[in-house]
Amino acid sequence: MRDPLTLPCPACGTLNRVPRARLAHKGHCGECREPLFAGQPLALTAATFARHAETGDLPLLTDFWAAWCGPCRVMAPVVDAAAQALEPAVRVAKLDTEAAPQIARRFGIQSIPTLMLMQHGREIARIAGAMPLQRLLAWTRQHLAETG
Repeated sequence: MRDPLTLPCPACGTLNRVPRARLAHKGHCGECREPLFAGQPLALTAATFARHAETGDLPLLTDFWAAWCGPCRVMAPVVDAAAQALEPAVRVAKLDTEAAPQIARRFGIQSIPTLMLMQHGREIARIAGAMPLQRLLAWTRQHLAETG
């Protein structure tokens, strides 16, 4: 495990080095001074996806969604609550597949909502469909424990 961890700032994308022992303090970006964790999902775009999925040291749980998708709208508050429950151990994000279809194609997203857990650009696990918060949290924690 790396220490210190590299965390991209959700606001400006600057890479911040944070000692693992200080993650619970949640900290601020050394460049823009914005919080590194806001207790809500990070809205990723095609331009910001790689920075967070490949460069950051924290596992990234991404909700692939679209505005027209009913189950995606049902999952929105669940994903919001997951961000509050999982931070700072896991970065939670959302990616609009309509705005970033190339990312959805790259990962073979065929149904939405799809939640994908990644670390260092590598897929750990994925699950499709709406689910309650406790199931999402258990699924995420299970797969993180399996990867050690």
